[in-house]
Amino acid sequence: MPAHNAPIGASTLKWPYPIRYEEETEVTADVLILGGGISGCHAAINAAKRGAKVVIVEKGAVIRSGSGGAGVDHWHNAFTNPCSKYTPDEVTELTAHIPEYPSFPEGYGAGHITYIERMESWEALCDMEKMGMKIRDVDDQFVGAEFRDEKTKLMFAYDYDNKHVIRVQGANVKPCLYKELKRLKVRIYDRVMATGLLTEDGHSGSRVTGAMGVNTRTGAFYIFKAKATVLASAQALRLWSFSTELQGLAGEHDDPNSAGDGCAMAWQAGAAFTLMERSMPVAGGFRYPAYGTGNAHNTWFACTMVDANGKEIPWVDQDGRLLKTVSQRYRLAPGQQLILCDPAPTPLHPDICGASLIPDLSERIMKGEFALPFFADLPSMPEHERRAIFGLMVGNEGKTRVPIYGAYTQAGFDPDKDMLQANVLSPMLAGMFIPWWSGAGPPQWRGVSFGYGGGLIVDWDLKTNLEGLYATGNQVMGACSHTIAATSGRYAGRTASAYALNAQEPVIHRKQIQQEKARVYRPVKQKDGIGWKELQAGLSRVMQDYCGEYKTESLLKTGLEWLNSIRESEAAHVCARNPHELMRTLECMSRLTVGELIMHASLARKASSPRLNFSRLDYPQIDPPEWNKFITTRMQNGKVQMDALPYNYWLLPPNVPSFKENYEKHSLR
Repeated sequence: MPAHNAPIGASTLKWPYPIRYEEETEVTADVLILGGGISGCHAAINAAKRGAKVVIVEKGAVIRSGSGGAGVDHWHNAFTNPCSKYTPDEVTELTAHIPEYPSFPEGYGAGHITYIERMESWEALCDMEKMGMKIRDVDDQFVGAEFRDEKTKLMFAYDYDNKHVIRVQGANVKPCLYKELKRLKVRIYDRVMATGLLTEDGHSGSRVTGAMGVNTRTGAFYIFKAKATVLASAQALRLWSFSTELQGLAGEHDDPNSAGDGCAMAWQAGAAFTLMERSMPVAGGFRYPAYGTGNAHNTWFACTMVDANGKEIPWVDQDGRLLKTVSQRYRLAPGQQLILCDPAPTPLHPDICGASLIPDLSERIMKGEFALPFFADLPSMPEHERRAIFGLMVGNEGKTRVPIYGAYTQAGFDPDKDMLQANVLSPMLAGMFIPWWSGAGPPQWRGVSFGYGGGLIVDWDLKTNLEGLYATGNQVMGACSHTIAATSGRYAGRTASAYALNAQEPVIHRKQIQQEKARVYRPVKQKDGIGWKELQAGLSRVMQDYCGEYKTESLLKTGLEWLNSIRESEAAHVCARNPHELMRTLECMSRLTVGELIMHASLARKASSPRLNFSRLDYPQIDPPEWNKFITTRMQNGKVQMDALPYNYWLLPPNVPSFKENYEKHSLR
């Protein structure tokens, strides 16, 4: 008998928790937070500070859950910190001509979310300092460092001239947030997977009045009634690629519990999405551990790199000028005003990019000028820069403190003496040295877009098109970073609590609850069938084959037919032997829904767009004017409805044509 068909006790360990399928627990709150990651915690804290009764529902454990649960090493867009040379409004004006940036009038980002981030990033960081996270060099370990401000003891990254990205010691960020939640008496329901939203009349499109969920250890059913609900979970990981044999569930840079549950729930309830057609290549099971190889980008910026013979690889500024010192890599080029990012893996607009390795590195490798493999030459760097990269930053970044910094140090790696090999996989990819997030996966292995991917459409209150439903963090279209999670979370906590404190009591419908219970518990009532891993592998194969790098009308429609076939056959007969397998099975159902959403959005965009990493073979024209818009998708009365929003919709009526005025009107400061 296959292992997934074996009953509990037959060649398996006994389930260690009491089984309580169907048993109901009802919970009432003013504000319900679905997802206890960075954005969910900040939302809960700020709602509770305003007097709301708050409940957090988290599939994992809030004390360490979420994509930022393992730590944070640098804090972006802190333009109101006392050392910053620019204000949020000045930066918004400076980036208004850059197509890749959210404040650009014709861009595919969320300009209002970015503005909120710029306005509140420093305040959110100060909140974290009060909660116990170190944001300064209080122990004076970097006295005299070029990146340290001696008066405030703040330490900066990327742009040493303008000082708006702050190096922090954030490995304990989630325990700090957790302690504050407990102090404010926020009720936390760990190990409970939210499975569906409650609506006022039991139908999609109505006011959201809470959510339903299942305990992942006991299988008990939860009913959460709330005046306002904040979705703070993430997008679906492992939708295109899945291999427990290669990487288990821990190979993603984000939380392995992220399965798109919030997206699936909101879609079924009638919420509107955009940018869901956007995706990017991923490495699947072939990638190295995040930040675990020598490189010169992101957390490792701007590390000195050498080839196999010890020959140093030159650095250049945005205009191609050779840089002679390490210090120059962190400085503005002549005539440059601001550095917002390092240029890997794909260069953005040169006005805001920092220094980089020589752009023709690939060609020079092929000519034999540089020999593979490359190495991160930490020993040759100034001491403060060396210890800032491998110690301060690698020691605090998400998923690096234990498996990278801890394990490497324990194994004998000494950054004062040792170099670390870089994961150069192909010098021709992207025309440059391959950074840590690249991999050797085939083109059809994709994932949600890192940075400005798809998600829920929200207004200046961070409210969706559904009454009573708000969204924050990576749940929102065009939003992705630790600081966006923190700032949008604290903002949504304020707006959702203001709504809740004046809203009517929620009304729930038993029929909706009974329908959800029947759906949720069907896998545990199956006597025979496939397991969740087989179901997940099948879903991933459909996404690879029919929604990969290149798309056509025929491919996408066939993909939808396959997903529908899986829903009616394999998904209807999948079995789960315990609450954990039930959770993984329900995650597959969420991914199935998100996969359908992505294919519908991909069908609707009848043009190709490099800015969206979107290629239609049957519509090869690049960004024709009539398709320069947000494609919106939602479910209405059981049918998929497609529409569009113009660029910069957050500055169009009924909004006012100013970021600052909209923020002042809605932020509840």
